[in-house]
Amino acid sequence: MKSTTAILMMAYGGPDSLESVEPYLLDVRGGRTTSPELIEEIRHRYEVIGGKSPLLDITRQQAQALENHLNSNSESQYKVFVGMRHWYPYIRETVGDIAASGITKIIAICMTPFFSRMSTGTYYEHLERAILGQPNYPEWQNNLSINKIGAWYTNSQFHKAIATNIKESLAIASEKGIPPPTVLFTAHSLPAILAEQGDPYAEQFAHLAALVAEEAGLSHSQYEYCFQSAGAQNTRWLGPSLEETLEKFSKSGNKSVLIAPIGFLSDHVEVLFDIDVEASQLATQLNLHLMRIPSPNDHPLFIKALANIIIESEQSS
Repeated sequence: MKSTTAILMMAYGGPDSLESVEPYLLDVRGGRTTSPELIEEIRHRYEVIGGKSPLLDITRQQAQALENHLNSNSESQYKVFVGMRHWYPYIRETVGDIAASGITKIIAICMTPFFSRMSTGTYYEHLERAILGQPNYPEWQNNLSINKIGAWYTNSQFHKAIATNIKESLAIASEKGIPPPTVLFTAHSLPAILAEQGDPYAEQFAHLAALVAEEAGLSHSQYEYCFQSAGAQNTRWLGPSLEETLEKFSKSGNKSVLIAPIGFLSDHVEVLFDIDVEASQLATQLNLHLMRIPSPNDHPLFIKALANIIIESEQSS
């Protein structure tokens, strides 16, 4: 009988209704209250994109596709679980499900290609607390084997999946007679102090942009990168920002831009609102034609890349 390996996919989480926005923000902010003005602003964003975050549904689709791919292409047996950092199902709940299943071999992967102590590091802190919080399963805890995948942005199949979307989007622009777009890679901004303290996030993002550009056949003059979706707290954030970069493009005579949000692995509010609504409105004001590549979601090439990352992590552990 095959032993089963649990794959734990961990993602940020998002509200599952407009009523959930306020308690979701309370969780994100570590119990600190959010101003009524900011709550309404965030609630509006989710209202515009359909009344909730699509992140859980898409992550579950990714998980099912990954499980199917792994089990049809391997002699081993896998079961993929989904846990969220800031909303249901929380990582602690999902770890409880794994413990109840009796599976003692876990491969954990964060749904971000980069490492940062503020993101990936925090996911693994939640995971450790969740494991320690399973007092009803002492035998499971004693026999547990866990493989924590770190940054995986260097995976060549991941580059191929993103580059394929870029090349297809550029072809669509050409077919429509749109001026050749500059490709603009984006990732979520983080406080600038992290980079100053040696956090590798910003460098990894720049490296990934270069790797994907090479795979897509882009020259250095055909792409740039910037950061988006900075938080509301009063601190310095990694830049340049998406807004600043679009304004720079307009002033320099660019006519079109293709945004490739390579720091995001699925459609959610930072993509569907921050890019598709806010950035699109700004681009219109700046007389820029703005396009966006499709998110990886459960595209077969992306699922193949995730499976490759899982298999490689097993072989190296």
